[in-house]
Amino acid sequence: MIPKIRTGTGGTYGLVRYLYGPGKRDEHTDQHLVASWNDFAPDPGRNPHHTIAQLATQLDQPVKAIGDRAPDTTIWHCSVRADPGDRHLDDNDWATIARRIVHATGIAPNGETTACRWVAVRHAEDHIHIAATLVRQDGRLANLSFDRRKAQAEARRIEEDYGLRRLNPGDGTAAKTPTSQERFKAERTGRTETPREVLREAVRQAIVGAATEDEFFTRLREAGLRVKLRHAPSGDVLGYNVALPGDRNRDSEPVWFAGSTLAPDLSLPRIRRRLTDSPADTAQPRTDTPRTGRSAPARQRRDAAGIAEHATALLGNGGDEAAAQLVGAGELLDALAQTSPAAGRAALRDAARAFERATRSHVRAENADIRALRSAARGIVQAGGALGRGEDGGATAMVLSTLVLLTLAAARWHSARGHAQQAAASRQAADHLRAAYQQTAATPMRAMRELGQALPEPERRRHEATIRAALGEPENRTGPPARRDALAATLAEAEKAGHDPQALLEEATSWRELGTARNTEDVLVWRIRRIADLPSPPSRSDKPTTGTTHVKPASSRMPTRAEPPAPARSATDARRPAPRR
Repeated sequence: MIPKIRTGTGGTYGLVRYLYGPGKRDEHTDQHLVASWNDFAPDPGRNPHHTIAQLATQLDQPVKAIGDRAPDTTIWHCSVRADPGDRHLDDNDWATIARRIVHATGIAPNGETTACRWVAVRHAEDHIHIAATLVRQDGRLANLSFDRRKAQAEARRIEEDYGLRRLNPGDGTAAKTPTSQERFKAERTGRTETPREVLREAVRQAIVGAATEDEFFTRLREAGLRVKLRHAPSGDVLGYNVALPGDRNRDSEPVWFAGSTLAPDLSLPRIRRRLTDSPADTAQPRTDTPRTGRSAPARQRRDAAGIAEHATALLGNGGDEAAAQLVGAGELLDALAQTSPAAGRAALRDAARAFERATRSHVRAENADIRALRSAARGIVQAGGALGRGEDGGATAMVLSTLVLLTLAAARWHSARGHAQQAAASRQAADHLRAAYQQTAATPMRAMRELGQALPEPERRRHEATIRAALGEPENRTGPPARRDALAATLAEAEKAGHDPQALLEEATSWRELGTARNTEDVLVWRIRRIADLPSPPSRSDKPTTGTTHVKPASSRMPTRAEPPAPARSATDARRPAPRR
């Protein structure tokens, strides 16, 4: 059950006329009162002798009685809508619900005969509208302190009492949803999203690649947005407004949105605090690396995977300082959504949008350092788009595998603090990330499974025994042993590169969140490939077309004698965030 409150000025005639009218699309039917302040208010819908003007006049009487002392805001309007899956509620149910809402919000507390005048109008099966004036009948002004929060809390109690679908309680940090007028306008103009939603995402993405305030505004303009800055008399910038080109009001003027109206964390002061932690000296990514031949997108994604792993561990520790890691993780998701291969980009955009809600709560971590996450996100944006194959595809799968675990850790962190909406958003983001991972990792994982199946039988059995020991699986368990060909192939490649497979497995399994993974093999494969700095497996299209079809082993791709291989990383080094570039 969703209550939505608005306030307005002037008399109630316009609002009452709308409630009793046909609606914007003739969607209003059987318009009638279900409750009122005295249970005797005129009902133009059911009584032909009553008019809309009569009802509006009676509602407005306390406001007119105090004359010039009337406040600027005099109208209180609350729509209360049931979920589509809820059971049918009759007029008596809706009347009781209306009385509970006006009591909880302070419009008309139970037993007060001199409270505000109000009516509840029903013109559809699934919702009512409560219209009230904000001057009490005793001449005092209504106390609307925290009325929206009180209405939401009462709605949760109504859901429980009536056996309706239970919605997650909020904490007042959610972004404002588009109004019905904005949605109708978007439909009329052929938009799939409202300007508010488009602008919110564009501003988030502009923050990701920006190191300074000027760069942030430049990125907004480069994204095609109209930008208007608000200046103080001293010339200092106080805030900003953005608008979509072509989005105009009835007076043919641009429809501007302030950053704070898009989302609480998109106000200029909040953005400035975030940019303070920005790595302003981040170097532009190089186009290649002589030693590995990896592209800039691949290198940046590998670095990001290690940094995300560290953030996951901080979330697992449960401290309040992890709140800042959620903000950085949100930027990382936005960066990947902008630059990842087309195959998984839609799912990544959905993940970034869902996780946006998880980045905001009342928990503050003022001294937390998220420069590593911001640097990783900026590096990904600066490196440009990644391909869906080769090193780019493998590195994308690597970071997505880690981010799935990070979002699950975020869900538990929020749940421990009673942040129901943020926890649900984190789990939703994890589902979208799994979908993106499956699309991205299908080719490299298939290639590794084929390599594992082609291993000599003694070598494959030896690696499988190492895997069972590391995972604590008994050798004499019933049923056929589990085949983990991709993991066996990764261990074989790491061994040829000079690493100890058992030590790598022990290190990878000691990290957090492995138990929450749906497929532990995939997680271990990408962790080990990152720890050992193994290249992405070749796809079928990379195999030679003439001569032998044997894939060149990792040892043949080792550095030359003049460039000795780097030593294997220790467990301590692996947990340390990757260096910022």
